[in-house]
Amino acid sequence: MSETQKVTFDSFNFSKEISGGIRYAGFKIASPIQAMAIPLVQEGSDLIAQAHTGTGKTAAFGLPIMDMMEKNTKEVECLVVTPTRELANQISDELYKLGRNKGIKTATVYGGQSYNMQKRRVNGTANIVVATPGRLLDMLSKEQFKDFNPQYVVLDEADEMLNMGFLEDVKAIFEYLPQNRQTLLFSATMPKAIVELANSILTDPKTARVTKEETTNKDIAQEFYVIDEHERDDATVRLLEVLDPERSIIFCRMKKEVDRVSEMLNSRGFNAVGLHGDMEQRDRDKVMKAFKRAEADILVATDVAARGLDISNVTHVFNYHIPFDPESYVHRIGRTGRAGKKGLAITLVTPLEYKELTSIQKKVKAGLKHSFIPSNSVDENSMVQKLAAQVKEQKIDEKAIKVYEALEDEIDSGELAFKLISMLLTEADSKGSNKQIGIPKEQLDKVLKEMQNSHEDKKRSKRRGSSRRRRSSGSKKRRSSSSRRKNQ
Repeated sequence: MSETQKVTFDSFNFSKEISGGIRYAGFKIASPIQAMAIPLVQEGSDLIAQAHTGTGKTAAFGLPIMDMMEKNTKEVECLVVTPTRELANQISDELYKLGRNKGIKTATVYGGQSYNMQKRRVNGTANIVVATPGRLLDMLSKEQFKDFNPQYVVLDEADEMLNMGFLEDVKAIFEYLPQNRQTLLFSATMPKAIVELANSILTDPKTARVTKEETTNKDIAQEFYVIDEHERDDATVRLLEVLDPERSIIFCRMKKEVDRVSEMLNSRGFNAVGLHGDMEQRDRDKVMKAFKRAEADILVATDVAARGLDISNVTHVFNYHIPFDPESYVHRIGRTGRAGKKGLAITLVTPLEYKELTSIQKKVKAGLKHSFIPSNSVDENSMVQKLAAQVKEQKIDEKAIKVYEALEDEIDSGELAFKLISMLLTEADSKGSNKQIGIPKEQLDKVLKEMQNSHEDKKRSKRRGSSRRRRSSGSKKRRSSSSRRKNQ
């Protein structure tokens, strides 16, 4: 959307209650998906909206729906189905804030919480229910809700529900919903299964689609660093020390990697928490609260666990490993550079992954800058301050008391303190605070050239092999033809 095409929220003519929620949230200019979707929802159409996380989807469906809902009603008028518990909580909170001037009440339904508590909230005063598919279907099949006839139904992150195996649950849920409803489907991608689902649950839908160019946030600077495989930890630590991000998310591919990387960072003096799908709900909630309240400034997460999370003030996103596909890359980096603020997305790649990175750049039309990891992580003053902070926060171990008692008669306390601090500094150096990390440009160019030559050699060898097989096949045919003539 160009500067001249910007649409203000005033142009949608919302009620004064909803307009008040918009002002409270600080919204002024509609995002592309909001500008396209809101008028279609207002006219009562079913909708297929294709847009990525971080493009303002919740407001795109929430604002017009809440504007059309009855005021001060105690019935459930809107149902939002979403793949994860974290996303359900997030959507519920945002809708409540935007609609509270109108008296909108929200309730969440997902696994890991009491059936009775969720039943009471839905059957009590809830106007909007935000639910995950499994628990919702379970409660619907057991007839836990009374007079459950939502007029507005939203499927959010439909492709992610497909990826997580919820598609059959979603189809079953619609057997319990009224036929006379307005249905909105939001999805980042449109695989065949989602298209078929849309055809079965939507009636004459309109479409709203945000292109990759519109999705790519110009406020996000994108960089990549080429490293050797064994340097991932050191490279991550070095960049965190140099950049000193206010709040960052580090994306890993596997759950066990999340645990290991978060533990590694904490052992090196950072305040990190991990998030992945195998964690208990209580632990996941604890992690998210700590990160949102800035009690931890680094979140290490898998794609699935962090899908749809809308956390404000994330200044940096790190791809510990390159994402599997361009869609994941866009989702990941979209966690930063929000609300007009600048963000930085960093990707670590090895020479073997360089081709994958090039493919992602072409498909998402993103300009990634090749950067090199600084040779020194922090200046001396920063190192002193960081070490001093670690010493202040260090709890005293009983074994430390025994060591002190064994040395106090031989070394005075001042000298002992200097010796122990020197040990800490030596340990920091041994962890790579000053060594060169990453592949220098000259070496990288040489490696990439060798890889290209090797690739070309394989192609030529394959062509020669194919040519030999064709010649051999032709020779056999000629021999066979000669033999048939002799026999005749």
